[in-house]
Amino acid sequence: MLRLTDVEVRYDRAILALRGVSLEVPEGSIVALLGANGAGKSSTLKAISGLIRAEKGECTDGQIELNGERIDRRNPTAIVKRGLMHVMEGRRVFQHLSVHDNLIAGAHTARERNLSAKFDRVYTYFPRLKERQKGRAGYLSGGEQQMLAIGRALMADPKVLLLDEPSLGLAPLFVQEIFGIIHRINAEEKTTILLVEQNARAAMQLASYAFVLENGRIALSGTSEQLSKDEGIQTFYFGVTEAGDRRSFRDVRRHRRAAAIEGQHDGG
Repeated sequence: MLRLTDVEVRYDRAILALRGVSLEVPEGSIVALLGANGAGKSSTLKAISGLIRAEKGECTDGQIELNGERIDRRNPTAIVKRGLMHVMEGRRVFQHLSVHDNLIAGAHTARERNLSAKFDRVYTYFPRLKERQKGRAGYLSGGEQQMLAIGRALMADPKVLLLDEPSLGLAPLFVQEIFGIIHRINAEEKTTILLVEQNARAAMQLASYAFVLENGRIALSGTSEQLSKDEGIQTFYFGVTEAGDRRSFRDVRRHRRAAAIEGQHDGG
């Protein structure tokens, strides 16, 4: 459904944010994109949705395909019309508008005028929003605003959802509830999801496959089961050893290769 091939992104034609990123998101799946702050996760999503241009960024190499069609040269409106919605980090709701009007804004590409079925679907997943539909979005709690941001995206009937840090800054109970709803949306709507998340453990419980991004490159990838069993994945995901030293995935791989070579020499 979604494929990135050797994608390079620069800001102001100088700052290299992504360096040859390649990844695939199969139709109907949930794939996680993990990494520390500044690794390039949000830049990857913005490159896909076309929003990178709003921040003086551009894809300078590689290509991005949605359902076999190249989209890296299209504007965000055209990408939305092709069925891709981007829920940005930080709960970007229209705070001065009501919950109801925020949801209407999400349906701006809909051809039909009767939106009742779309509202019913959103309120089924997020009954809290129905209770607060007449209230201003700015008065919602952080968790409720995150629900509204996802619900607004659902109003466009997306084939693909890009979710950027949906758990950021939320209480554990809200995180559990929102991750449960994301699972339901994937299972019931068959929506393909690319999930950016720093909560690696929660993300790998939800996703079937994961990519780890480091310094603008894919450093590691595999099924969630494989990565969960990977020795030290939780430690090195945050780049900190037990001794408190900063280390990267590349450091870990070099260390493992050196240990393997030394073992071969000892065996010889």
